[in-house]
Amino acid sequence: MQQRQLGASGLSVSAIGLGCMGLSSGYGQVTETGEAVRLIRAAADQGVTFFDTAEIYGPFTNEEVVGEALAPVRDEVVIATKFGFAVKAGRQGVDSRPEHIREVVDDSLRRLRTDRIDLLYQHRVDPNVPIEEVAGAVAGLIAAGKVMHFGLSEAGVRTIRRAHAVQRVTALQSEYSMWWREPEAEILPALEELGIGFVPFAPLGKGFLTGAITPDTAFAEGDFRNVTPRFSADVRRANQALIDLVATLAAERGVAPAQIALAWLLAQKPWIVPIPGTTKATRLRENIGAAAVELSHEDLRRIGDALARTPIVPGERYPATHQALVDR
Repeated sequence: MQQRQLGASGLSVSAIGLGCMGLSSGYGQVTETGEAVRLIRAAADQGVTFFDTAEIYGPFTNEEVVGEALAPVRDEVVIATKFGFAVKAGRQGVDSRPEHIREVVDDSLRRLRTDRIDLLYQHRVDPNVPIEEVAGAVAGLIAAGKVMHFGLSEAGVRTIRRAHAVQRVTALQSEYSMWWREPEAEILPALEELGIGFVPFAPLGKGFLTGAITPDTAFAEGDFRNVTPRFSADVRRANQALIDLVATLAAERGVAPAQIALAWLLAQKPWIVPIPGTTKATRLRENIGAAAVELSHEDLRRIGDALARTPIVPGERYPATHQALVDR
């Protein structure tokens, strides 16, 4: 698969990564370990070299699955994980105290069966710990050889600049898709200025842009979309025009709607690397195939004009308690 560099960091990864969260949490049913391992290894066999996990996915079990799956090809892939939540008994909420970061990294290394974390993100900004202290703690882990690169997730421009002044930020991970284009206003220009790569999560709108979700879709028990305002039946119905647009563009090109959505993201900047997640081998092949879908300048102009004419009702991306953790 085509490789991309995350900004000016020199970290090279496959143009399409794999978000592994959904194998262990978020969507109700947990994928059986053997099946999850096979899916991750299938991704590696098909050219994916960038795998995303976090201690809180499970919690803990997702890192264990990723570690088991990638152990045979560890030196051929890039593993990203995250710290920033208090997930052990007796604590709740965010926790980016330097001593906690160091503890989390040691635990993650053990679960991932590796001696280094290629890209370590702060999962959410901690308002109680100055970002300079966070960046300094990660800088110490980089000096010790336990971490190779530093990243942030859902951080605002001011936080990114402050962190980058202490320790180079290699990548920002935040939501970005045809359905959620807020990063275009301030985030993308700042990242380009600073030489920071961008890793969009939910590049398929948490499944919505595939066209497989309708206003009548019932999500499984435990699926976070049941409590997400954006996935209320009314909001899904209000955004059907966007889904119809993507489906039309895909039909014209003879590709899947998901491939149009991912190819559009790849065309925005050469340092953008989306990480769609899936639990299905067919969807995995489909997502990987998006890297070979080339959109011409005329294609992009038509898509841009169509998006401008298509009303989008965004809805809140998280329940109120989670929305409060998004840095501005």
